[in-house]
Amino acid sequence: MSSEKLSFFEEGQVLLFNKPLYWTSFDLVNKVRIMIRSGLGIKKIKVGHAGTLDPLASGLMIICTGRFTKKIDEFRDLDKEYVASIHIGATTPSFDLETETDEHYPSGHVTEEEVRSVLGSFLGEQKQMPPLYSAKQIDGKRAYEFARKGIQKDLEPVTVYFREIELLSFGVPETRVRLVCSKGTYIRSFARDFGFALKSGGYLSALERTAIGPYTVEKAYDLEKFGELIEQMKHY
Repeated sequence: MSSEKLSFFEEGQVLLFNKPLYWTSFDLVNKVRIMIRSGLGIKKIKVGHAGTLDPLASGLMIICTGRFTKKIDEFRDLDKEYVASIHIGATTPSFDLETETDEHYPSGHVTEEEVRSVLGSFLGEQKQMPPLYSAKQIDGKRAYEFARKGIQKDLEPVTVYFREIELLSFGVPETRVRLVCSKGTYIRSFARDFGFALKSGGYLSALERTAIGPYTVEKAYDLEKFGELIEQMKHY
């Protein structure tokens, strides 16, 4: 194999991937690194991602290789687009399906008209409380490390910005919305806040990241397609 073939990923590539459900962001980065190294005989290569996606979420991740890992911060600053399913009428400690339901709330009063009105109230700048079940740093540790031990910690609210919010389908208990928001936004926190704004409860029951800036999940690799690319490169 020529040095040019070996340098393709080392020189730097921006790769779009559709992260599988239940995988961590690290799982995906590690798998991509292994596929490049073992498939093309590269002993060492830098691989990093431009923004974490929770294990219970699927969708777009940007992965940079080689010299392009220096560009990661540029991609992290881009707006994100999500499609979220929100369960109305209950809450969980993690604001999603990682933990069991802890409270139930009345939801029979929730109408589509009210949902549209409440969604509109979230547009623009918002103060948002991150979930304790998150990767937020507290005292040198990830917040979820304390949460999973039942240790309560105080988190500081963060400023986020919702540029677009669209109701895709209305239902009780399940409502689906599309959101375009700034970096650092917790869609789990939005689901919790949305439920309370409806004078009920809410948690995130499903999430897909569909875009990061101009990059869309429709153009992303799955691992099978990426494996096919690696195979093709062996024969160049």
